Amino acid sequence: MTTRTPRGGPADHVEAVLSLVEQIPPGCVATYGELAEAVGRGGPRQVGQVLATWGASVPWWRVVRADGLPARGLEQEALARLAAEGAPLRGARVVLGDGRRGVDAPARVPPRGAC
Repeated sequence: MTTRTPRGGPADHVEAVLSLVEQIPPGCVATYGELAEAVGRGGPRQVGQVLATWGASVPWWRVVRADGLPARGLEQEALARLAAEGAPLRGARVVLGDGRRGVDAPARVPPRGAC
């Protein structure tokens, strides 16, 4: 007998979060809360937990807090990667009005500076 995670279980939640993060184009960001809302389950902290545990293979630096700050403890690396991608930064924050990406939009790579 094989054991499967029921649809809507933890594995589906992880996959949904990682899939959305993969769709964020270079130079754009989404907030933890936006991702949680798009997944329809859990909250920003659960999205953060997914990224902390399984997010090494996706562009985790493109996910920021609601105030535009990158993940705690990874600020320098995230800011360097965001700057290299042309994300709109003001100091240590992403200017969310310019760099936010709707997570339900189809995956595409926009022109630099267009999210």
